[in-house]
Amino acid sequence: MKKGIIFSALIIILCSFSGEQSLKGTWKFVGSMFNGKYDGPPKEYILQRQYDDDKYDAYVLEPGQKPEKFESGSYRIKGDTCYEIQTYSSQPSKLLNVRMKYSYIIRHDSLILHAKLPSGYYEDDYWKKVK
Repeated sequence: MKKGIIFSALIIILCSFSGEQSLKGTWKFVGSMFNGKYDGPPKEYILQRQYDDDKYDAYVLEPGQKPEKFESGSYRIKGDTCYEIQTYSSQPSKLLNVRMKYSYIIRHDSLILHAKLPSGYYEDDYWKKVK
């Protein structure tokens, strides 16, 4: 009996590491922590990211307006790390075509991306799954 429980637990643990996760879906920005200081989401508009299997598009949603794409890129998940390359930005960006390394956590319907930026500062971005 004891060996059966241990064997079952081992199978569950090993299965939890199989396959790579995806960020697939639509995520709404709900705030960030920049170098230890929290900043909530903007009040005038909503920021969303739509992820597919290996790419993402980011939009600004303003009441009464069509969604405006402001960023695109590709990403890859490996273990607890998300590698992201911004390939388009509607605004000047120091991250354009730069491979960023984020540690990430998905808990229920929440996504946390944590990175050390090229400037040396740390940032945590908080996202809530919309669909």
